[in-house]
Order: sequence, then structure tokens, then C-alpha cells
Amino acid sequence: MTLQQLKYIIKTVECGSISEAAKQLYISQPSLSTAIRELETELGIEIFSRSARGITLSTDGAEFLSYARQVVEQAELLEQRYLDRVPSRRLGSISTQHYAFSVNAFVNLVQRSDVDEYEFTLRETRTYEIIEDVKSLRSEIGVIYLNAFNEKVMGKLLKENHLEFHPLFIARPHVFISASHPLADRNTVSLQDLEEFPYLSFEQGAFNSFYFAEEILSTVYHKKSIRVSDRATLFNLLIGLNGYTISTGVLSSDLNGSTIKAIPLESEETLTIGWIMNSKTALSSFGQRYVEELKRLISTI
Repeated sequence: MTLQQLKYIIKTVECGSISEAAKQLYISQPSLSTAIRELETELGIEIFSRSARGITLSTDGAEFLSYARQVVEQAELLEQRYLDRVPSRRLGSISTQHYAFSVNAFVNLVQRSDVDEYEFTLRETRTYEIIEDVKSLRSEIGVIYLNAFNEKVMGKLLKENHLEFHPLFIARPHVFISASHPLADRNTVSLQDLEEFPYLSFEQGAFNSFYFAEEILSTVYHKKSIRVSDRATLFNLLIGLNGYTISTGVLSSDLNGSTIKAIPLESEETLTIGWIMNSKTALSSFGQRYVEELKRLISTI
């Protein structure tokens, strides 16, 4: 087993295919495939499961990847300390439901990054895709919520996919509305108050189950309902149509300005916001710093 082979595995996981990894590594695809096969033979495990649809990281492979990343990271620190090597391009990936605080933490992390080159990924995406991203290690961390309604189904799904949920904070539901909305001066609002206004929610694609909804009270009927796929569109519709959505109540004035308000919703429901990781891996330094930034940001709310 060599350091180069470990880097080959890491790059292949990042690219999602051997052919693309070979291109980025400037080696032939057969050479990369052979190197991976030789490592699997030496270790006596299957790192990648292979099918006609391509490759996916196996359970053993996920555990191996965790150790490989730590070894490569430590080797680079040694090279920087004793050989004056330039730090390698910093990598990291996060998947999250559509939360402003997730983006804010990411912004702060990038601003505090001490490297000249990096390639970070932030995916605001659907709930099921977040789970798939962290399961396959496409992303190291996912940010989702659990509550009394979805906890049993989501908990089972997380367990089946070897994912751990770590709570960040408990929130009561709020509605996001435009600062010029007719109800913007209210201290609280009820669903009855909002009945005549368009309800906005994030569509969940093929996995459009109530349990995967980003908004709690997802089974409540709404006379007027619009599904969107991104946060910018949702905010534009909040303003343009006097619509509303249900969320945590946590907004970022730095990122969203003062055009959107959060008003408590009259409800006894709560939601627990947290982050998930693959239990077969350990967090990289990037992942650790992102979690620390989330916690620091939440502590100021």
C-alpha cells in the first residue's frame, strides 16, 4: 500500500468514476483500475462495488476512505513542516436543506480558510439527496431536521444507511414573509391567518413524501400552494406574491437583507436541526471546522 494509491482512491471517490479520476490524475484509465484492484487484493476487501451503472463505495470502502484521508492529510502536514511544500488544494463538500445559517457558516469557513487554493462544494438540495450524498461520501456532512412527525421514518433511513444524526438546536416553527406583507406587523400568526395567502414549499422530486418535506406541518391542506426548487426563487415569491413558508425562523441579515421577516407560528410543534455524517468515517479537518462554525453561529442566535 502506497501513499499514491490512497490518493487514487480519494480522487476516484471525489469524481464518482474511474474514467474522470484518471483524467484529473493524468494517467490512463487501465492504470488507475489496476492500481485500485491491486490495493483491494492486498487489503482483502472490495473498496468499490462495480456494476453496469458504474462504481459505488462499498461499506468496507467507506471505512477505508476515512483512514486514507487522515493518512494523506497527515502526510501533507509533514511535507509542509519539513519539506516546505506548498499546501495542496483544499477540498470539502456539504449538503444541506435550504437554511440560511448553513450557507452563513459555509461563508465564514471559506473566509477563514488559510490556503491559497481550494475546491469546496455547497449543495442546497432535497432531503433524500442529502442522505444519499452523505451515504456515498459525495458530501462529508448533511444538514437536516427531525421532529415528532418524521423522526421514526427518518431515523430508520439514517440507521439503514449507517448515518449518525447530531443535534444542533431545537426551534419552534416560524413563517417567513415579506417585510411588506399585510401580516408583517404581527407578533405571531396562525395557519388560519395565512389561509388566503400562497403557501411556498421546496419540492422533493421523486421522493416527494411528507416525511421528506423541509417544512413541518407538511400534511396540512393549503388552498394555494406553490413548490419551488431553490431558496432565491422562494424568497422572490414571498415578496412578489405575499406568500409564506414555514421554517426555523433563523435568517441571516448579511445574506438576505431586511426584505424577509420571521414571525412565530402559533403551534406546539418543534423541530430539531442537526447534521449527519457517515458512521464509517471520521470527520476531516474541513468537516470539523464546518461543525465548529455551525455551533458558533447557532450560539449567537
